Amino acid sequence: MTALTLSTAAAPGLRADAIVIGVAKAAKGPVVAPGAEAVDKAYDGRLAAVLDTLGASGAEGEVTKLPAPAGFKAPLVVAVGLGGEPEADASFDPEALRKAAGAAARALTGAKKAAFALPVTDAGDVGAIAEGVLLGAYSFDTYKDNGGGKAKNGKAPLADAVLLGAKPRDAAHKGALARAVAVCEELNRARDLINMPPNDLTPEAFAAIASSAGKQHGLKVQVLDEKALVKGGYGGILGVGGGSAATPRLVKLSYTHSKADKHLAFVGKGITYDSGGISLKPAGHNETMKCDMSGAAAVFAAVVAAARLGLEVNVTGWLALAENMPSGTAVRPGDVLRMYSGKTVEVLNTDAEGRLVLADALWAASQETPDAIVDVATLTGAMMLALGSRTFGIMANDDAFRTTVHEAAEEVGEPAWPMPLPEHLRKGMESPTADIANMGERMGGGLVAGLFLREFVGEGITWAHLDIAGPAFNEGGPFGYTPKGGTGTAVRTLVRLAELTAAGDLG
Repeated sequence: MTALTLSTAAAPGLRADAIVIGVAKAAKGPVVAPGAEAVDKAYDGRLAAVLDTLGASGAEGEVTKLPAPAGFKAPLVVAVGLGGEPEADASFDPEALRKAAGAAARALTGAKKAAFALPVTDAGDVGAIAEGVLLGAYSFDTYKDNGGGKAKNGKAPLADAVLLGAKPRDAAHKGALARAVAVCEELNRARDLINMPPNDLTPEAFAAIASSAGKQHGLKVQVLDEKALVKGGYGGILGVGGGSAATPRLVKLSYTHSKADKHLAFVGKGITYDSGGISLKPAGHNETMKCDMSGAAAVFAAVVAAARLGLEVNVTGWLALAENMPSGTAVRPGDVLRMYSGKTVEVLNTDAEGRLVLADALWAASQETPDAIVDVATLTGAMMLALGSRTFGIMANDDAFRTTVHEAAEEVGEPAWPMPLPEHLRKGMESPTADIANMGERMGGGLVAGLFLREFVGEGITWAHLDIAGPAFNEGGPFGYTPKGGTGTAVRTLVRLAELTAAGDLG
């Protein structure tokens, strides 16, 4: 991953491959953002005019490269768009800085060192720029012939980044950098897992990776294999995983702090490959289904990040891992499963499998009576239809908690939207055979899934459900600090919730 340092050095004298500056969009053309004063001065105060001539507007994510002025030790200036110019006396939004830094870092693939002279007013800006660089420089090329951490064009990601305007001896600035490194390293680990092919990332392999990381970071790890799941009565996980030669697992990761008085439980859907089972997905809908474990990857990353940050909160992560395949031993439409909670579920569609594994994990998490449970899952195509490919939905059994989760997501730059749990949709899941069916009304399918999950949350426990089906896997081109492929969506939201809880601000 890109190495980061803080510096108060002047841009002209810094030895680097490029100097990155910010450009804002104004009514009369591009405006050079704070932090780039020395660069603008070297252009005799005409940098904005030069950029305008080159067609730059300052629009979000826009990247313009131009030769550095005489006297600079760096040969290149990279101007990156920050979007609209803020109001007078206002600073740039941290997300704008994050996206700009990410776009610039990606544009500098192959460079050894770059200096980022973006606007810095406080430690929050330092953290945002650092996150943008670390996430934007991400590349997954493990399976490429050029390998060795090189990007698709054979060039390695940006090796070193210097954040100018950040004070290396300032405790707040150093703390913001350290936080960014811890969170982004784990988020990028989640991206790696999502991008891994399913023939390598089986439930057993995922559990082994989690166990190894747990030992490294002082977590207590418990792995329930197929025999333990049978003994424990985890009918949902066993039912979904029964059709695959790659047997299921339930992984529990526990981070505890000696001074903590609050406990959060995160539950992640971990379908390492989803064929749909007997209700087989059609061609064109199964090619990216290695990403159906993105929720478990997010939970795993968030728990490890909480441990690395030493947060004063106890956090337990539950990874419900299975592969959903058709075979002679697969669960069939019409089968009835007895869940870990004791409830029975009639399976009407084997491609509605995520809610089955989550139901067992939610009930297991409930047995420890945490202060709150948050589950994360690539659960429904209906949520993608409702919110698109960049926004996840939030449902909860408590409106205030749903608002808290939404605000946390927005604060860290993860687009999300609160969704309801309409009671009238529960009737559609009534079954003549079992306590509940795993399907209900087609319209509002994402909300139906949320209502199903609510059935398996312990009484009196605050709970939220994040349906990340849209933003978990980016099938389009990269943008901002978001790469093509696995995105690591929800990691930062979960970490922020843990921080709020540790600070006593969760409510």
